[in-house]
Amino acid sequence: MIRYHLRFTGQVQGVGFRWTATRAANVLGLTGWVYNAWDGSVEMEVQGDEQSIDQMIAAIDRGRFIQIDNIEKEKIPVVEDERDFNVK
Repeated sequence: MIRYHLRFTGQVQGVGFRWTATRAANVLGLTGWVYNAWDGSVEMEVQGDEQSIDQMIAAIDRGRFIQIDNIEKEKIPVVEDERDFNVK
């Protein structure tokens, strides 16, 4: 079990990013949160196994209008007893 803080830049707001992320997280059994930052980026914390997190990012990147230019990724401590993935 690992947890990452991710910051996505590019065409990531107003394009269904958070909906796509939430759907992928639920399908893959991941937990965490996602929100639109004031600077036009999207921030996320996601927790699960590495392969599922990579699959989630790939699913988001396949979004019809989503264009990810850069992902900043930082490993952070796991949140015990977290049960779902939410939009903030």
